[in-house]
Amino acid sequence: MAIGKSVRRVDAVAKVTGRAQYTEDFFRPGMLTAKYLRSTIASGRVTDIDVSRAKRLPGVEAVFTYEDVPHIKYATAGHPYSLDPSHKDIEDRLLLTRQVRYWGDEIAIVVAENELILQSALKLIDVTYEEYQPVLRPEDSLAEGTREIHAGSKNVIGESRYAVGAKIKDALARSEVVLQGRYRTQITQHCHIENHIAYAYMEDLEHIVVVSSTQIPHIARRIVGEALGVPWGRIRVIKPYVGGGFGAKQDVVLEPMVAFLTQKLGGRPVKLALSREECMIGTRIRHPFILKLRTGLKKEGTLEALDIDVISNTGAYASHGHSVAGAAGAKSRYLYPRASIRFHARTVYTNIPAAGAMRAYGAPQMMFALECMMEEAARKIDMDPVEFRLKNIARQGDTDPLTGMRFESCGLAECLQKGKDLIGWDEKRAAWPRVQSGPTRRGLGVACFSYATGTYPVCSETSGARIILNQDGSVHVQIGATEIGQGSDTIVAQMAAETIGIPFDHVHVVSSQDTDVSPFDPGAYASRQAYVTSNAVFRAATQLKAKILEHAGRMTEIPFDELDISKGTIVRHDDSGFHVMPLMEVALDAYYDKDRGGQLTADVSHKTRTNAPTFGCTFVEVVVDLPLCKVTVKEIYNIHDSGVILNPVLAKGQVHGGVAMGIAAGLYEAMLIDGDSGYIYNNNFLDYKIPTAMDVPDIGCEFVEIFEPTSGYGNKSLGEPPVISPPPAIRNAILDATGVQIDELPMTPHVIYKYFKNAGLI
Repeated sequence: MAIGKSVRRVDAVAKVTGRAQYTEDFFRPGMLTAKYLRSTIASGRVTDIDVSRAKRLPGVEAVFTYEDVPHIKYATAGHPYSLDPSHKDIEDRLLLTRQVRYWGDEIAIVVAENELILQSALKLIDVTYEEYQPVLRPEDSLAEGTREIHAGSKNVIGESRYAVGAKIKDALARSEVVLQGRYRTQITQHCHIENHIAYAYMEDLEHIVVVSSTQIPHIARRIVGEALGVPWGRIRVIKPYVGGGFGAKQDVVLEPMVAFLTQKLGGRPVKLALSREECMIGTRIRHPFILKLRTGLKKEGTLEALDIDVISNTGAYASHGHSVAGAAGAKSRYLYPRASIRFHARTVYTNIPAAGAMRAYGAPQMMFALECMMEEAARKIDMDPVEFRLKNIARQGDTDPLTGMRFESCGLAECLQKGKDLIGWDEKRAAWPRVQSGPTRRGLGVACFSYATGTYPVCSETSGARIILNQDGSVHVQIGATEIGQGSDTIVAQMAAETIGIPFDHVHVVSSQDTDVSPFDPGAYASRQAYVTSNAVFRAATQLKAKILEHAGRMTEIPFDELDISKGTIVRHDDSGFHVMPLMEVALDAYYDKDRGGQLTADVSHKTRTNAPTFGCTFVEVVVDLPLCKVTVKEIYNIHDSGVILNPVLAKGQVHGGVAMGIAAGLYEAMLIDGDSGYIYNNNFLDYKIPTAMDVPDIGCEFVEIFEPTSGYGNKSLGEPPVISPPPAIRNAILDATGVQIDELPMTPHVIYKYFKNAGLI
């Protein structure tokens, strides 16, 4: 049995010994390097650009500006292609632009022999701008008469709404208690270890090869073709090892440009590697939200109404655009499915860096506001916050009130009970005074979340798996799903070993993807990997096992339905467990017998048409130092209903990383932008504050395992959910300790000072 075991990661040795090769590690003879010239204003138009001095610098191969690139607008979001024109991503990007829309926009690019020459050449380019007043706040973007950032957009790129249950007006009217709140979340950056990097070359006069650190090689192939006006079949994308992404690499950021450069330079290899400073402004950020909520409830605790209004700031370009706000509304609907809900969201352009996909895709913003409001509701009626949630949360057998999808597995109530016991909720609340005094105070907080597993039915969910029996009885597996550090290759190996009946170490998963060779899969995002891929791997492994047993049956004249595979050996299916022959013997016969057999393979492409909601919660204890406006997390537990846990050590690793990222979003991280000029103050790791190992407490995590029947192996999403609920849980613990509601992120000392001062605590 491989499923449920903490087997060692298949890429562990390669990574810790430095043998794993990332995009930066590859080199081709004659490779050139490229670097963008970025705007020094946030909004305006280039009226003149003189590149003549840069072109004359020895070692410079070429300089291209907005005048030299194809005038083809394309979309960069890593979504599957849509057959519905109304559902397609917004095409608002050019390879280089004359119209500046954020500080650091790409207006020219230099290609040279090395980095030093590039830096010198960029200083020799003279640019003249017509500068406009940047539009930085969503409220200003929506104001009457505001200049359009993209012509014809009215600065709104998407709007959506839904309503379930009774009319919200009626639900609020019958409520005995009505509350309202306004919440704001900040700009954060992914801060993945490996910066964005790609290079390209041409194999011949027609075919372009792009090697990239990407989460979405098959989607990147299509978008490169669209951006250059080249048939998709002439583009080949190769994904080596990837040093993290968290959604930033679910956008096609560099690939079209390197493909363009190699085209223009006769097929010579050209590499484009962003610095950390460039990555933090020139790739993607998390959408900052403004959320207004109204909640209605009965005095005995029944949640009656949720009225939600969201403004999402997508920045200078659409990228994933309105889908992030739309997803936030959809995924939050699962959590309290019996309430009447009205949801309305708009996504707007502003002159800040472009926002895109980031871990949990709108859910952290939405759940921060929702779980803050739930805490305030419980306190308003003097009800224990855990009991209030237990009274209203989703249960197994509930349905999505909009789509009718049934929750086949839901262990949220068990998660709440487990977290409550772990942190000693009842004991601590009984021991601590309800109203505390003194300079340091302790508080307990809780927050729940709901999330999805993949993107169906909004997007197509295709996964591919190819499994080949080798001559020695081992197998190797090719999948389209991309390993980006989350451990998905290890999980795939466990799935294949479990279903075929061979030892885990007899499975080799090909870690890189090559769109000319690998099965089709849109990529790593939406916590879809183990769930969507499980259905393809299960089917491919089942097919290969059947072929193996059929061949063994022909060899032995034993009916194949009486045979099985156990620990890499063909055995009798009956109680005797008689060993018939080693699997290697079957493989050799299939390959080399002169009359029967052939290479035994299975190749499956499967479309998943389900989407299992996942649930969980965070419990936290904090100490608040009032004079210093400092919050210290003393204890934190993250509890998950993620179905069957396929690999406990990998699962805990996902939770620990996600919780650390959640603590960072709650207490530390924010990209700071000048409110007048749009200048970005802290696009570096000196000034952008990420917690270190010294700042993150010991993290407790537990799982409630309920088999999910729509998955090949009973599992649901786990990669993104751990990041969602720590910020509101910390906020609610601060409220418990001090009685002060902090309604914005991050809760840094200077933000806390503002709230404490207004409350008269300092």
